[in-house]
Amino acid sequence: MGGRGMPGMGMHVEKAKSFGPSAKRLARRMHPERAAFGVVVALGVTSVAFAVAGPKILGHATDIIFNGVIGRMRNIPGAGIDFAALGSTLMWVLALYLASSVFGWIQGWMLNGVVQRVVYKLREDVEAKLHRLPLRYFDGQPRGELLSRVTNDIDNISTTLQQTLSQLLTSLLTVVGVLVMMLTISPLLALIALAVIPLSVLITGQVGKRAQKKFIAQWKQTGALNAHIEEAFTGHQLVKVFGRQKENEEEFRRRNEELYGSARGAQFISGLIMPAMMFLSNISYVVVAVVGGLRITSGTMTLGEVQAFIQYSRQFTQPLTQVASMANLMQSGVASAERVFELLDAEEQSADPADASLPAERRGRVEFENVSFSYRPEQPLIENLSLVAEPGQTVAIVGPTGAGKTTLVNLIMRFYELDAGRITLDGVDVTRLRREDLRSQVGMVLQDTWLFGGTIRENIAYGRPSATEDEIIESAKATFVDRFVRTLPDGYDTVIDEEGTNVSAGEKQLLTIARAFLASPSLLILDEATSSVDTRTESLVQHAMAALRSSRTSFVIAHRLSTIRDADLILVMESGQIVEQGTHDSLLEARGAYHRLYSAQFAATG
Repeated sequence: MGGRGMPGMGMHVEKAKSFGPSAKRLARRMHPERAAFGVVVALGVTSVAFAVAGPKILGHATDIIFNGVIGRMRNIPGAGIDFAALGSTLMWVLALYLASSVFGWIQGWMLNGVVQRVVYKLREDVEAKLHRLPLRYFDGQPRGELLSRVTNDIDNISTTLQQTLSQLLTSLLTVVGVLVMMLTISPLLALIALAVIPLSVLITGQVGKRAQKKFIAQWKQTGALNAHIEEAFTGHQLVKVFGRQKENEEEFRRRNEELYGSARGAQFISGLIMPAMMFLSNISYVVVAVVGGLRITSGTMTLGEVQAFIQYSRQFTQPLTQVASMANLMQSGVASAERVFELLDAEEQSADPADASLPAERRGRVEFENVSFSYRPEQPLIENLSLVAEPGQTVAIVGPTGAGKTTLVNLIMRFYELDAGRITLDGVDVTRLRREDLRSQVGMVLQDTWLFGGTIRENIAYGRPSATEDEIIESAKATFVDRFVRTLPDGYDTVIDEEGTNVSAGEKQLLTIARAFLASPSLLILDEATSSVDTRTESLVQHAMAALRSSRTSFVIAHRLSTIRDADLILVMESGQIVEQGTHDSLLEARGAYHRLYSAQFAATG
């Protein structure tokens, strides 16, 4: 900021929360969908109830076949397989399984809608949060890391909810339903099957704790890798010019290795759950089969009951195994949710006043009254600064790098809050204005141009979408944009790509100037706005600015002193202080700081 930047500020990573609180908070975000989720649960109960009833009825079919065969073997008169009863039983089973599938499909379809609405609202909340965060927050966050939270982490949450909720709900309902059926068939065998649950919970809990740490590291390092890639490719030309490809590749390789290690560790540790659960399931199956066989020989259970119970025991352990196998996905999703919640919990900029004021008249008078500001408390930047910019004046701000020039205009825009003092616009303290109202009165052109993917017409009209075609062209002519647009095959319909590579740096700067002029603000802020244009264009733009500034207060930050000779007031800043102020001629005559800057800049041409 102001050539000074944000020294010492880097990525801030809060201490990781545990799995439980983040999972509960994610679950609470589904509360608005409780009615729809209630229907999903009802459909799930119905689907599982039909599916669970199937093995019991199939056991009855087995008894029909078994009793018929045994009767024939014993030569019992009239004995044999009752095919009518068997056919009726099998048709009931078919109908139950078909109904279970239909209700299961409807449940999945409704649950998909619930999940997507929850994620849609989460994206909305994150987008709204980003607009409420102060500029200071973005100064301290690598862009790639922030983008990773907004895109990759939210996508991972969506995938986790989509793939786990339906299966988790079905599995839990199946466990309950199967447990009821098992208890009705044989309480003894049910106790044997239940013996695996404590071991399953113990294994899942112990492995899950270790996996969670790895998943948090995985997504943290994914953000760090994205930040490095975004930085490297944004400055791709500089990387090539200075021959830093090898160093960038080494840095990428190092970060990629770290991500590989975390991801591999997370998947390996969480992957231990599934084999362990399958082992317990198979042990339980063997014990149930042996005890069930003994009870058939003793006559306490029928073959159909044991067959049904064995099916139930497999249905009982299978959902537990499925829940365990989903543990790695759930751990990963909750780790992503935690990172998104950290963003949502970030400290916001102060709220706009409820009783916001508006200037009685928009004139553009700006006054600093004993203003103090620092990016970091231990490093003061601006202290007790006072100045007045009268309506229609052009105020130029000059000084060495790090003097606080850009910071000064950022304070006018309330990108940062003051430590002390106040700034007024047309007599109203800017903190008494809504930020939207304040910034609607300001047109800002920065040294770093920004254009979005769209037509030249859309880019110019960005500051005032309601502008007519004539107003857009008038603004373009005033800033000498029209002359180069007319040479393009599609004119104002020329589409600019997102990086603006199909127009020159000077043309991009002219487009941003045209955009600011079209907004018709009462206050203009030009931060090295002509630094990218050639000398002839600069001269033309200066003339256009002179005409457009006639009824506007203008703050011009300039390094080239030739561009501000006609300024009404020149402020010379050093170390956050105004050390001189006056006109160009009066400051030269004073032979102070401005004279030294001017002499150093024009010594070669003198």
